Amino acid sequence: MKIEKRVLDAWPVHKWLEASSPAVEGVDRLLADAEKGSIRLFMSAINVSEVYYALLKRGEEAIALRWREMSGTLPVTIEVPSIEDIWEAAALKGQFPLGYGDAFAAALAQKHRCPLVTGDPEFRSVAGLELEWLGEAKDSVKGQRRKPR
Repeated sequence: MKIEKRVLDAWPVHKWLEASSPAVEGVDRLLADAEKGSIRLFMSAINVSEVYYALLKRGEEAIALRWREMSGTLPVTIEVPSIEDIWEAAALKGQFPLGYGDAFAAALAQKHRCPLVTGDPEFRSVAGLELEWLGEAKDSVKGQRRKPR
C-alpha cells in the first residue's frame, strides 16, 4: 500500500498556530492522519524557520518558542535542503513570482511528487505544482486538491 504524501508550506502552519479557520481544521486532520500513519508529511527546514522568524518579527515570542519546541515533535519530517534542493528552489524562484522561502516549499513538493498544502495564492503561478488548498472560504478551490491553471 502506497502512503500518500503532502508538503506543508509555512502559510497553513501560521494559520494553525493562530487557530484560524479553515486552515486549523485542515492541518489538524493532516496531523491526525500522519499520527495514524495513513499519510506522510514533510516540511522544509527553511519553512520551519520561516514560521519562527515571522512570529518573532510580529512580537509573538511565546508562540515562536512554542513552535520551536513543538516543530520537532510533530509527525512531520523536516527536511534540510541539500545543495541540489537549493538549486531547484533557486530555479523556481527565478522562473516564478515566489518568495524565496516559498520556492523551497514548492521544490520539496515537486521532489516528493505530492501536493503542497497552502493557502498562499503566490503558488498558483507555479506550473505543474499540485496544491491542496486550505485558503479562505471565499476562495473557489478551498479544501480541494487541484492542479494549477
